[in-house]
Amino acid sequence: MPELPEVETTRRGIAPHLEGQRVSRVIVRDRRLRWPIPEDLDVRLSGQRIVLVERRAKYLLINAEIGTLISHLGMSGNLRLVEAGLPALKHEHVDIELESGLALRYTDPRRFGAMLWSNDPLNHELLIRLGPEPLTDLFDGERLFQLSRGRSMAVKPFIMDNAVVVGVGNIYATEALFAAGIDPRREAGGISRGRYLKLAIEIKRILAAAIERGGTTLRDFIGGDGQPGYFQQELFVYGRGGQHCKVCGSGLREVKLGQRASVFCPRCQT
Repeated sequence: MPELPEVETTRRGIAPHLEGQRVSRVIVRDRRLRWPIPEDLDVRLSGQRIVLVERRAKYLLINAEIGTLISHLGMSGNLRLVEAGLPALKHEHVDIELESGLALRYTDPRRFGAMLWSNDPLNHELLIRLGPEPLTDLFDGERLFQLSRGRSMAVKPFIMDNAVVVGVGNIYATEALFAAGIDPRREAGGISRGRYLKLAIEIKRILAAAIERGGTTLRDFIGGDGQPGYFQQELFVYGRGGQHCKVCGSGLREVKLGQRASVFCPRCQT
């Protein structure tokens, strides 16, 4: 699943080609996504100029003069730029054609993503309860410490809770906990303030590094410019269950936490 760095990579790839451009038409080939694509999307968006392309958590917000297209990549989706009129292949569900001659094409084999319309996106039901962005000053270790008090759930699903902080998905939660030396199975409420301060720093560092390198290439992820991400080459623990720890040489263990595979080093993480 594309995580925050992959979505931010997509945003950075498509924004320069969309902002300031007028939409000539919208072609919807299949409306059956996680939520049906609005029947009137073409009417609402065609003829409008795109003002700004933003990201909130894993949602892309394509702001037009009147209204905003909210897009989510789901489990396997991607947005990329193609020449308008390029014949569509299977699973290429939507084209947003621009007067420049380019089209923003949405592909989603599993159809678990979303393309919705809103006149007030930040108060949309999907976004209004989201926690702070991890790379802003609104998120820090003190927030993690305070929200964790009395919580018996494991620390890994705790930091993956979008009400706590957005965008810390499975890959980056796994890597951040390793970097902070915290066992992902530990109760969130039993971790000290000092360790949460370090964990927040590592979350910020790892997410920023992943964005800089274009995200993580897993299965079919590519950025909005059609290029893959390269952060996978720097993963210490994610996806490496049974292999040796790159730091201490111990065997990495894999467990299930919150229905997700979680790999950790029993020596480096306590």
